[in-house]
Amino acid sequence: MTKSSTRMNIEEDKKEQGERCEIAHIWEILGRRWTLLVLKNLSTKEVIRFNELKRLLPGISSTVLSERLLELDREGLISKQIYPEIPPRVEYRLTSRARELETVMKELNRWCIRWKSPEEIKAR
Repeated sequence: MTKSSTRMNIEEDKKEQGERCEIAHIWEILGRRWTLLVLKNLSTKEVIRFNELKRLLPGISSTVLSERLLELDREGLISKQIYPEIPPRVEYRLTSRARELETVMKELNRWCIRWKSPEEIKAR
């Protein structure tokens, strides 16, 4: 093996490691319980309020929903608009960064449908 091919292999390894790190980072966020469902429901409307989103996600607690929304806001996947009213009105919307994920989520949904076991299909 030559020095240049060794250098190329090292550079390719670093690139792969970097890609794995990026995937691991985003999966830490998207892989948390409820996160994909929160994003999916946010993608159905231009803006949505907290209680409306909570109604769309039966079984999620207010605490968990608040945590997921805060995480998504910190990651730049959603934006939060607070209106200075009494009671305060808060609206959430997907950012353009998250809108790009819609394609990925649709493909993931198609993959899930294709790979469901026959038992799962019968159970529904």
